[in-house]
Amino acid sequence: MTAAKYLDGNFAPVATEVTATELEVTGAVPPDLAGRYIRTGPNPFAAQDDTYHWFAGDGMVHGVDLHGGRPRWYRNRWVRSPEASAYLGASPVPREDGGWYSGSGNTNVFAHAGRILAVTEGSLPYELTGELDTVATRNFGGPLPAGLNAHPKFDPDSGEMHVMSYGFDNPAMRYHVIDPAGELVSTVDIDLPAPVMVHDMGLTASRVVLFDLPVLFDLELALQSVALPFRWRPDNGARVGLLPRAGTGSDVVWIDVEPCFVYHPLNAFDVGDRVVIDLVVHDHAFAEDGEPVSDRSRLERWTIDPRSRKVLTETIDDRGTEFPRGDERLTGRPHRYGYTIGASSVRDLGALGDDPRTAVRKHDLVGGTTVELDLGPGRIASEMVFVPAGRAAGEDDGWLMGYVYDAARDASDLVIIDAHDFAQPVATVHLPARVPQGFHGSWIPDSALV
Repeated sequence: MTAAKYLDGNFAPVATEVTATELEVTGAVPPDLAGRYIRTGPNPFAAQDDTYHWFAGDGMVHGVDLHGGRPRWYRNRWVRSPEASAYLGASPVPREDGGWYSGSGNTNVFAHAGRILAVTEGSLPYELTGELDTVATRNFGGPLPAGLNAHPKFDPDSGEMHVMSYGFDNPAMRYHVIDPAGELVSTVDIDLPAPVMVHDMGLTASRVVLFDLPVLFDLELALQSVALPFRWRPDNGARVGLLPRAGTGSDVVWIDVEPCFVYHPLNAFDVGDRVVIDLVVHDHAFAEDGEPVSDRSRLERWTIDPRSRKVLTETIDDRGTEFPRGDERLTGRPHRYGYTIGASSVRDLGALGDDPRTAVRKHDLVGGTTVELDLGPGRIASEMVFVPAGRAAGEDDGWLMGYVYDAARDASDLVIIDAHDFAQPVATVHLPARVPQGFHGSWIPDSALV
């Protein structure tokens, strides 16, 4: 797919910020939901040329506030990076020290220590208000010289945030732990033989799962001003590492795997000395002129054995898939269910295929079954997050929530699905605007901001 394709269909940016308070609903919003669903993604505000890359677009957050069984508002706002602030004629937001570039906040949104944070890997996160206005960048008391990567993991017992970052000059990963109050309490440096992309990580009750996979930073491309200067280099080898959560860089046990790329694990947990991790595996990434994903992806289970230095791989679902999510109350603990988006290709995610369509899938990883909700022609899902029905609710007792683009009306919906019943959504909140195809977000209950 050429750079221009990432500006067509539902990849195309929206031109204005919108606030809407009168939203039509089909079905019924669960009355116990009290909070906001917020997702971020690329939304370039200036004209782009052939060097544009989907992953590098300026960040825009999209949120729907749900209270009392109804939507109170939909808002979209550019994250006020220095570039966005200048474009919009706004004053720059305060910036704490750290991070090797300013970032755009276009990759993930989550809450920690009472704050809503939007992040791009390699940069510091931007703090947002509950109405999606940008407050400042945050460094958690730093230093964070390479910022954070896009996917922190939250320990459900301690409340700690565990997150990685990575650097290129002296290739390394950095494993950070940030306490429940939002203070950086430890950093572990892990040297690498080459400067690889590290988008995500795994976390168990005792260990961290590291990915050293062959998508490498390419200095020559960077000097040519290529927006995402990474390339597929399978001859660099591929390996997965296990680091004790209280360990140092020298304690990592590295185990070779077949060349592949992993953007997103679902969850990981300990089984004795071994680690089990469920994850979406791509044949390659950033091959063929920098395409970010391969034509083939699948949901797999890896059983990592540090004693034998082997990884056993099992295919859970070999159909094209991405954006795995589960019940985050079980992060690092044994889980039964996971949820993914099914699509034949990244073209379908942008409604660019001949018959674009996506499905929401529920995987029973104990029973070995998968059920799915086909959203129909021209209805293109983004990532779906799981929202438990309550603190004591069962693992799949709750709802899936995410944006779905409807090509027929060239606008998007917030779709809410009962995790027990995939026959049809329980509620569809019709938005007055498109939510361009993007990346990650969270359900942020009111209780997370107290």
